[in-house]
Amino acid sequence: MDDTDQRGRQPGRGTIRRMDNIAVVVDDLAAAKAFFLALGLELEGEATVEGSAVDRLVGLDGVRSDLAMMRTPDGHGRLELTKYHAPSSRDGDPRAPVNTLGMHRVMFAVEDIDDTLDRLRPHGAELVGEIVRYENSYRLCYLRGPAGIVVALAEQIK
Repeated sequence: MDDTDQRGRQPGRGTIRRMDNIAVVVDDLAAAKAFFLALGLELEGEATVEGSAVDRLVGLDGVRSDLAMMRTPDGHGRLELTKYHAPSSRDGDPRAPVNTLGMHRVMFAVEDIDDTLDRLRPHGAELVGEIVRYENSYRLCYLRGPAGIVVALAEQIK
Protein backbone atom coordinates (compact mmCIF):
# COMPACT_ATOMS: atom_id res chain seq x y z
CA MET A 1 0.00 0.00 0.00
CA ASP A 2 1.31 3.45 -0.96
CA ASP A 3 1.18 6.29 1.61
CA THR A 4 1.69 9.13 -0.87
CA ASP A 5 -0.75 12.01 -0.73
CA GLN A 6 -2.50 13.63 -3.70
CA ARG A 7 0.66 15.58 -4.52
CA GLY A 8 2.86 12.48 -4.58
CA ARG A 9 4.51 13.18 -1.22
CA GLN A 10 5.16 10.70 1.53
CA PRO A 11 4.57 12.15 5.01
CA GLY A 12 7.81 12.94 6.88
CA ARG A 13 10.09 11.96 4.02
CA GLY A 14 12.07 15.02 3.00
CA THR A 15 9.04 17.26 2.78
CA ILE A 16 10.01 20.87 2.12
CA ARG A 17 8.91 23.12 4.95
CA ARG A 18 9.42 26.44 3.12
CA MET A 19 11.72 28.25 0.73
CA ASP A 20 14.15 30.04 3.05
CA ASN A 21 15.90 32.46 0.70
CA ILE A 22 17.34 33.14 -2.71
CA ALA A 23 21.01 34.14 -2.84
CA VAL A 24 22.48 36.41 -5.50
CA VAL A 25 26.17 37.18 -5.97
CA VAL A 26 26.84 40.90 -6.41
CA ASP A 27 29.96 42.94 -7.07
CA ASP A 28 28.93 46.00 -5.01
CA LEU A 29 27.15 44.99 -1.81
CA ALA A 30 26.43 48.56 -0.71
CA ALA A 31 24.77 49.41 -4.05
CA ALA A 32 22.75 46.18 -4.02
CA LYS A 33 21.54 46.84 -0.45
CA ALA A 34 20.56 50.41 -1.38
CA PHE A 35 18.63 49.15 -4.41
CA PHE A 36 16.63 46.59 -2.44
CA LEU A 37 16.05 49.00 0.45
CA ALA A 38 14.62 51.47 -2.10
CA LEU A 39 12.41 48.66 -3.40
CA GLY A 40 11.03 48.20 0.11
CA LEU A 41 12.93 45.23 1.53
CA GLU A 42 14.30 45.49 5.04
CA LEU A 43 17.84 44.66 6.13
CA GLU A 44 17.56 41.66 8.45
CA GLY A 45 21.26 41.26 9.14
CA GLU A 46 24.81 41.21 7.81
CA ALA A 47 27.74 38.87 8.30
CA THR A 48 31.16 37.95 7.00
CA VAL A 49 31.70 34.24 6.45
CA GLU A 50 34.92 32.31 5.94
CA GLY A 51 36.71 29.18 7.06
CA SER A 52 36.90 25.50 6.22
CA ALA A 53 33.18 24.82 6.78
CA VAL A 54 32.28 27.56 4.27
CA ASP A 55 34.91 26.27 1.81
CA ARG A 56 33.48 22.75 2.03
CA LEU A 57 29.91 23.98 1.74
CA VAL A 58 30.38 25.95 -1.48
CA GLY A 59 33.19 23.85 -2.99
CA LEU A 60 35.77 26.66 -3.15
CA ASP A 61 39.05 27.23 -1.32
CA GLY A 62 39.82 30.31 0.77
CA VAL A 63 36.30 31.76 0.79
CA ARG A 64 35.69 35.09 2.45
CA SER A 65 32.41 36.80 1.65
CA ASP A 66 30.11 39.43 3.05
CA LEU A 67 26.38 38.74 3.20
CA ALA A 68 23.37 40.97 3.62
CA MET A 69 20.05 39.27 4.31
CA MET A 70 17.12 41.31 3.02
CA ARG A 71 13.55 40.54 4.12
CA THR A 72 10.22 41.37 2.54
CA PRO A 73 7.94 43.54 4.71
CA ASP A 74 5.60 40.60 5.36
CA GLY A 75 8.54 38.63 6.82
CA HIS A 76 8.06 35.60 4.57
CA GLY A 77 10.57 36.20 1.76
CA ARG A 78 14.32 36.66 1.99
CA LEU A 79 16.98 37.64 -0.50
CA GLU A 80 20.63 37.04 0.42
CA LEU A 81 23.07 39.38 -1.28
CA THR A 82 26.60 37.94 -1.35
CA LYS A 83 29.86 39.72 -2.17
CA TYR A 84 32.83 37.34 -2.56
CA HIS A 85 36.17 38.89 -1.63
CA ALA A 86 38.04 35.59 -2.06
CA PRO A 87 38.37 33.74 -4.23
CA SER A 88 37.66 36.35 -6.88
CA SER A 89 34.36 35.87 -8.67
CA ARG A 90 34.18 34.75 -12.27
CA ASP A 91 32.68 37.34 -14.53
CA GLY A 92 29.22 36.59 -15.79
CA ASP A 93 27.26 38.50 -18.38
CA PRO A 94 25.09 40.98 -16.44
CA ARG A 95 23.23 41.72 -19.69
CA ALA A 96 22.42 38.11 -20.56
CA PRO A 97 18.95 37.79 -22.12
CA VAL A 98 16.20 36.63 -19.79
CA ASN A 99 15.85 33.34 -21.71
CA THR A 100 19.48 32.29 -20.96
CA LEU A 101 19.71 28.83 -19.40
CA GLY A 102 20.04 29.11 -15.65
CA MET A 103 18.98 32.75 -15.72
CA HIS A 104 17.02 33.84 -12.70
CA ARG A 105 14.58 36.56 -11.82
CA VAL A 106 12.96 37.58 -8.58
CA MET A 107 9.38 38.88 -8.63
CA PHE A 108 7.85 41.26 -6.13
CA ALA A 109 4.22 42.31 -5.76
CA VAL A 110 4.08 46.11 -5.49
CA GLU A 111 1.34 48.67 -4.91
CA ASP A 112 2.39 51.03 -7.73
CA ILE A 113 4.84 50.06 -10.49
CA ASP A 114 5.43 53.64 -11.62
CA ASP A 115 6.28 54.85 -8.12
CA THR A 116 8.51 51.82 -7.54
CA LEU A 117 10.41 52.44 -10.78
CA ASP A 118 10.84 56.11 -9.86
CA ARG A 119 12.45 55.02 -6.56
CA LEU A 120 14.69 52.42 -8.24
CA ARG A 121 15.97 54.36 -11.25
CA PRO A 122 18.41 56.44 -9.14
CA HIS A 123 19.88 53.08 -8.05
CA GLY A 124 20.51 51.98 -11.64
CA ALA A 125 17.27 50.16 -12.46
CA GLU A 126 16.56 49.86 -16.19
CA LEU A 127 13.50 48.31 -17.82
CA VAL A 128 14.28 45.14 -19.78
CA GLY A 129 11.22 45.58 -22.00
CA GLU A 130 8.08 47.55 -21.32
CA ILE A 131 5.46 47.81 -18.62
CA VAL A 132 2.61 45.64 -19.90
CA ARG A 133 -0.94 45.03 -18.86
CA TYR A 134 -1.74 41.34 -18.51
CA GLU A 135 -5.44 40.91 -19.17
CA ASN A 136 -7.42 42.81 -16.54
CA SER A 137 -5.42 41.55 -13.59
CA TYR A 138 -1.83 42.88 -13.51
CA ARG A 139 0.62 45.49 -14.74
CA LEU A 140 3.99 43.76 -15.07
CA CYS A 141 7.56 44.64 -15.92
CA TYR A 142 11.06 43.22 -15.84
CA LEU A 143 13.99 45.42 -14.88
CA ARG A 144 17.69 44.99 -14.26
CA GLY A 145 19.19 45.99 -10.97
CA PRO A 146 22.72 45.77 -9.56
CA ALA A 147 24.98 43.08 -11.05
CA GLY A 148 22.37 42.54 -13.78
CA ILE A 149 19.85 41.00 -11.36
CA VAL A 150 16.53 40.64 -13.15
CA VAL A 151 13.66 41.84 -10.97
CA ALA A 152 10.03 41.51 -11.99
CA LEU A 153 7.35 43.77 -10.56
CA ALA A 154 3.64 42.94 -10.46
CA GLU A 155 0.95 45.50 -9.64
CA GLN A 156 -2.51 44.03 -9.25
CA ILE A 157 -5.14 46.01 -11.13
CA LYS A 158 -7.96 46.90 -8.80
